[in-house]
Amino acid sequence: MKIIRSGQLQFIPASHEDPKAPGVLKKVLLQRDDFVDGKVRMINWALLPAGKSFRAHYHEDMEEVFIILKGMAMIRIDKEEAVLEKEDVVVVPIGKVHEMKNIGEEDIEYIVVGISEGKGGKTVVDDFVKSPW
Repeated sequence: MKIIRSGQLQFIPASHEDPKAPGVLKKVLLQRDDFVDGKVRMINWALLPAGKSFRAHYHEDMEEVFIILKGMAMIRIDKEEAVLEKEDVVVVPIGKVHEMKNIGEEDIEYIVVGISEGKGGKTVVDDFVKSPW
């Protein structure tokens, strides 16, 4: 699991800007080497209501990037757990069982980007994982 706490990153001039007088600034969340070689297969705006969680599952040939816009979640990737809050980014590697629970009082909104190796893999619900949630 790779988590980026974007709230702790500094804004820097975008590469196409004059560094002495930039028009736009950026926070570098992830770069090319942070991803599998593949194609973006989806970009979703997701909503996880207060008190809800999503089922444990994995993707046979796709990694996912979650960008938390609002709310607080507990994410489990295989046996690792972490709390995610607004401005956090997490990378879910290919083949890793993952689930997320809303642990706050407000709905969670997040962006999900799926990058596939293009091998035609499926999303597999892991009913054998006994979730403590």
